[in-house]
Amino acid sequence: MMGGLLSGKTPLSALQQYAIVTANYWAFTLTDGALRMLVVFHFHALGYSTLEIAFLFLFYEFFGIITNLYGGWLGARFGLRLTLWSGTLMQVTALLMLIPVAESWPKWWSVAYVMVAQAISGIAKDLNKMSAKSAIKTVVKDTPEDQGQGQQQLFRWVAILTGSKNALKGVGFFLGGVLLTSVGFNRSVAAMAAGLFAAFLVTLVLPADMGRMKQKPGFSALFSKSRGINLLSLARFFLFGARDVWFVVALPVFLQAALGWKFWEVGGFMGLWVIGYGIVQASAPSLRRSWGQTKPPGVSALEFWSAVLSAIPALMALTLWRQVGHPGLTVVVGLAVFGVVFAMNSSIHSYMVLAYSDQEAVSLNVGFYYMANAAGRLLGTLLSGAVFLLGGLEACLWISSLMVALAFAVSTRLPSPNPS
Repeated sequence: MMGGLLSGKTPLSALQQYAIVTANYWAFTLTDGALRMLVVFHFHALGYSTLEIAFLFLFYEFFGIITNLYGGWLGARFGLRLTLWSGTLMQVTALLMLIPVAESWPKWWSVAYVMVAQAISGIAKDLNKMSAKSAIKTVVKDTPEDQGQGQQQLFRWVAILTGSKNALKGVGFFLGGVLLTSVGFNRSVAAMAAGLFAAFLVTLVLPADMGRMKQKPGFSALFSKSRGINLLSLARFFLFGARDVWFVVALPVFLQAALGWKFWEVGGFMGLWVIGYGIVQASAPSLRRSWGQTKPPGVSALEFWSAVLSAIPALMALTLWRQVGHPGLTVVVGLAVFGVVFAMNSSIHSYMVLAYSDQEAVSLNVGFYYMANAAGRLLGTLLSGAVFLLGGLEACLWISSLMVALAFAVSTRLPSPNPS
């Protein structure tokens, strides 16, 4: 019996496979969010500058671009179970690497060593994310007689997985602070490594051929995408660049330097925002039904939410420029509204990339799509620091509005993902 389980040959229902993949993704996300806070708080307490801390995450973001591109190809060629295992075990390795990190280490060696560990963690995160999201497409039925029901289920399962991931990442921010305070840095990463390895063991029952293409794809398949995938990926690039151009560096610095917030207040507020964002994202299908939208979202829904989103940072920039009300209130309320609308955009994006894909090529398309996502995040992060230095938060908000407008313009060219 155990041999059958370990070989992945025990038949599992679609719901069981989805539950196992989601549970693994949740465990991974908790460690990912907690690790980010652990690294920031621990090295900040050791006296590292913000620039030195930023360098610790440089490889984490950069390798996400490469991993998403080639991870999808690996998933299509060797199966999603292998890439899911690889991502989970690489994160365990990254956590284990951080156990011996000590205050007595020379600064240059600590930075270089942690950068390598974070690079492994970045590769692990994107392998895990690509595998989990691609796996949903492989377990949802896609036959002509139940296409409408299958698409609704696909939208619902994608929204739950993606939304819960973001909510748990916010929980992970808090978990990192609690662990650092209660047991310290080294024991925290050791405990997380043990917990994530337990989550890995659960995935041993997944079928070996999940997401594996019958005909092995060549390297040319990495870039040979449909028009829908290419345009959606470009829209995703601008969308996440628009978020991170003010959220990653400019916002926390503004809250701390201009408004006088304490560091824990900034971290707590941003953690709550991520949790709220994730809840809205997971609730997107229910919200659409409550508004009378019974069909899966299409291009028109993406155009609508992109147009609304582009106006929010522009209105915030105008309010700050004209000094209408307290700037703290403008930022808090504006960020809350931005989070709700951004979550609707992101949820529809995550569904549409799967709707554009067939079951065999899904990991190739999802990998390519999240490569664009990672590139947008990297550009947004770099612009966030540079633009804030030149023009403050207002300039970052104007750039954000412009980038969302570009995402909207690209969305108008998208073909329908649900041809009748």
